[in-house]
Amino acid sequence: MTVPTDSTAPAGPVPGRPAPDGLLPWIRTAGSAGAAGRPGTPRAAVLFDRDGTLVHDVPYNGDPGAVRPVTGAADAVAALRSAGILVGVVSNQSGVARGLLTREQVEAVNRRVEELLGPVDVWAVCPHGPEDGCRCRKPAPGLVLAACRVLGVPPRRAVVIGDIGSDGAAAEAAGAFPVLVPNAATRVEETAAARTVASDLVAAVGTALHHLLPPGRAA
Repeated sequence: MTVPTDSTAPAGPVPGRPAPDGLLPWIRTAGSAGAAGRPGTPRAAVLFDRDGTLVHDVPYNGDPGAVRPVTGAADAVAALRSAGILVGVVSNQSGVARGLLTREQVEAVNRRVEELLGPVDVWAVCPHGPEDGCRCRKPAPGLVLAACRVLGVPPRRAVVIGDIGSDGAAAEAAGAFPVLVPNAATRVEETAAARTVASDLVAAVGTALHHLLPPGRAA
């Protein structure tokens, strides 16, 4: 289902103009969003960046056929579901504001990610550009806060996994726990400044589970 706060957003962008949607993020939830986790597990969530973190980065990608999960992505997401942890994606998609993508293309790519990795409890997407002045574009905390609100998870019970500094900054600003998984696009100074760095996505999820689960439950 789609949260009605963005129901007036147009299907396509207007190049060179701020997105005429009240500068709200696009939110889409699965039917399981907000569901209770495994018995005995406090409600918690892991929020992934999409491009460069869950799937290989294809700049301004609107083609579902170009979606390729990073190594270990399916196992990492499955481990979270097995532990009763809710899964979300928080993604900047400025290609919409730039006139390079439509909403339908963004959603088609997101659906392909779910076909490959399984259902996502909440998608929070910023369709705005750097000059639009929205509060959702990372490094602002809006996407993280919106995803946590929909899931009924306090930000302190959320982990944000991303590949660049703005992902970690958004997590910190929201009160969530950041984990950086560096890749070729990650600047050296971003890695040096990160609170927590993981070698790959599976290791990042392991860190998230240790952070979120009671002692003895993360193994």
